[in-house]
Amino acid sequence: MLKVPRHLFVPDYLANQAYLDSPLPIGYGQTISQPYIVAYMTSILEPEKTDKILEIGTGSGYQAAVLAEIVDSVFTVEIIDGLAEQAQQLLKLLGYGNVWVKSGDGFHGWKEHAPYDKIIVTAAPEEIPQPLTEQLKEGGKMIIPVGEKYGYQYLILVEKKKGKVLKKNMLPVRFVPFTRDED
Repeated sequence: MLKVPRHLFVPDYLANQAYLDSPLPIGYGQTISQPYIVAYMTSILEPEKTDKILEIGTGSGYQAAVLAEIVDSVFTVEIIDGLAEQAQQLLKLLGYGNVWVKSGDGFHGWKEHAPYDKIIVTAAPEEIPQPLTEQLKEGGKMIIPVGEKYGYQYLILVEKKKGKVLKKNMLPVRFVPFTRDED
């Protein structure tokens, strides 16, 4: 995390607050997670150098950059076009050639590059999206906040072992809601 310049992932007027341990607004009604949560979610996944990771909820691109410092490749999906474009430009400018950004509905994951060793979700759905579980490799891990919009949420560790999906509550959290494209 020390390698990633967090102040570049927040609006200029908040750069002086970028290293505080708190979430900050990044526009479009979204936030960048507090550094503690970024570190916690990353460590729970136990990322390895050879991992291919799917991130749902690119936001400013900060979590993707942190992961890109550790793993082989990061595929990240953001539903808000403006954020996806900004993140893609910044990640490219900073030299993260191992991060691919897609604008779209994260509920469906990014099937073309599946399966993934790890999946990290940075917005809270009310239930775990089935397509994400399907795109997780055998032996893989997913960390995801699940719960009510602006209400009670829990960070859940999902592991796929011997064809079974195991879930473990890790920590109470508060994330922005998981949004979907209008069907």
